[in-house]
Amino acid sequence: MYGGGELMPARTRKIRDKQPKASRPHMPGYGLPVGAKGLLTWSWAKRRLEKSHNYWITTVKPDGSPHTMVVWGLWLDGAFCFSTGRTSRKARNLSQNRRCIVCTEDADEAVIVEGEACLTDDLQFLRQFFKKYETKYNFDMSAFRNEPIFILRPRVVFGLPEKRFPRAVTRWRFLAADRPN
Repeated sequence: MYGGGELMPARTRKIRDKQPKASRPHMPGYGLPVGAKGLLTWSWAKRRLEKSHNYWITTVKPDGSPHTMVVWGLWLDGAFCFSTGRTSRKARNLSQNRRCIVCTEDADEAVIVEGEACLTDDLQFLRQFFKKYETKYNFDMSAFRNEPIFILRPRVVFGLPEKRFPRAVTRWRFLAADRPN
């Protein structure tokens, strides 16, 4: 049991950062152009996911209402990875409903990731996560090594650059086979 529910750990298959296909999101009334001209590249989104310092994460409470909080995390091997306290609201929510959303901190060049989060117990992955996390945040994680590490598998990602709105608004879809296991 984990915070009132059972979470399945991620499998140890190597996660690869696939190049998802860019398209236009369905946003009636926003004047988005038709066609692929002006779409953002996946590298544009990936750079922002890697460089963001703070991320907004939204999980779903048992009553269906949203819970949003700021977290630190990493875009690592094609997924968003983060730690949270074992009894935190986020962990308890994810134990009941793995669906969540993560957003980068810069709303002027927003990247929004929708998907499902699961725990990982892959020791090789965890060593890589802790090393990169400690480097990125200059923060000693040794006291937190027993706290859960979640991997958010992207289902769909949106890129919304304010200065190029609406012509550059982009959606990237990830096939189930492309998502980390």
